[in-house]
Amino acid sequence: MLHINEVKKMSGVSVRTLRYYDQIELLKPASKTQGGHRLYSNTELKKLQQIQFLKTIGFQLSEIKIMLESEEWDWSISLMKQLSYVINEKDRLSNIEFNLRELINGIAIEGEEFRIQKIMSLYTRDSKDILAHNRDELNIKNAEVLYRLPNMTSSDPDSLEWIALLGQLKKHMHLGYSATRIQNIIKRMDEKRSEDFGDEDAFLDTLWKIRMAPEESKKHNLYPIDQEVLNFMEKAYIHYTAKNS
Repeated sequence: MLHINEVKKMSGVSVRTLRYYDQIELLKPASKTQGGHRLYSNTELKKLQQIQFLKTIGFQLSEIKIMLESEEWDWSISLMKQLSYVINEKDRLSNIEFNLRELINGIAIEGEEFRIQKIMSLYTRDSKDILAHNRDELNIKNAEVLYRLPNMTSSDPDSLEWIALLGQLKKHMHLGYSATRIQNIIKRMDEKRSEDFGDEDAFLDTLWKIRMAPEESKKHNLYPIDQEVLNFMEKAYIHYTAKNS
């Protein structure tokens, strides 16, 4: 027989949890000492391992109690139901992950101005369904270009650089669009445009028109950027191209 403290050391299950299992009659000790300390045999240890395993794959204690007590329990059906639950939960958590990444990247762009209103507006849109409408009208030469667009739910280096550049642009708007700092940001944006999108100028022009029209931008599920920032970026880019043409 093993004292409850020994079972704790061997299994990693706390004394408090073992007492609770006894209380709900999930795992009763084999016997007790004269002082009232719980004692466990190998049979209880094996059952404890089963309980911990079933907990690990997501079953509730109330379910585990019935599963281990019933001789007619259909394990196949039970495990299939649990698998279905886990798959659905994985999809739910994946959606939460996308939302969290978008919120984190939104803060990188908007800084202290990122408020609950923006969070709620993002929550009501499907951030993974970008440019969902009329793809044939986007003037795309190579469909793979869609996968190169900056993605607010991604952690890839290219997306993060675009996000950082936009964040820096917004942060320093007070300097004016012709300021050296702003023009250096625009220069890097233009370099990245060439690196990431090559000869897709027609597509980028179409995309910018969509971006500059709030209703179109919303229809295509593009990340909502303040119109003031977009107008500033356009002025800064016009100044950049005129200066370097």
